[in-house]
Amino acid sequence: MKEREWAAAACSGDEQAFYQLISNHRRKLYGIAYSYLRNESDALEAIQETVCKAWIKCRLLQDPEAFVPWLIRILINCCIDELKRRKRVLPYVAETVQPTGEMVSVFKMDLDTALDRLKPKYRHVLTLKYYQDMTLAEIARVLDCPEGTVKTWLHQGLKQLRRHMDVGGELYYG
Repeated sequence: MKEREWAAAACSGDEQAFYQLISNHRRKLYGIAYSYLRNESDALEAIQETVCKAWIKCRLLQDPEAFVPWLIRILINCCIDELKRRKRVLPYVAETVQPTGEMVSVFKMDLDTALDRLKPKYRHVLTLKYYQDMTLAEIARVLDCPEGTVKTWLHQGLKQLRRHMDVGGELYYG
């Protein structure tokens, strides 16, 4: 069975087809969630929430061929909700969290900080393009906007990212 057929079956209530679709895209979903949340357990929780929401709403999806972009859009929204929740809880959490001992490069921390400073539309495009290696057409489908808009957001996002990463007049490359 092809993905298009699985999507049509899943949107008709076929649990096995739905499971197959989710299984086929689990790595991509995890990569997206992790790139937003930067934490394994939060990423897995976001995926679980996404799958639940998708199963509940799947029958309402008009175009089964849009299943995967629709699923990714749900995931991004779940990640954004988690990030908003973190901001509300952050002062308490910051005092209680202990270092994990995980080695993280200074450049990666600077890049993550710079990405966090971008407008969400730019951050979404950069994350999907460079962390998930999606094409501009795929990103446009996920974000439900014209491809030209995605190109503009990519250009503007990179411009702002360069500005945020500027260290003493030169870009920091590690």
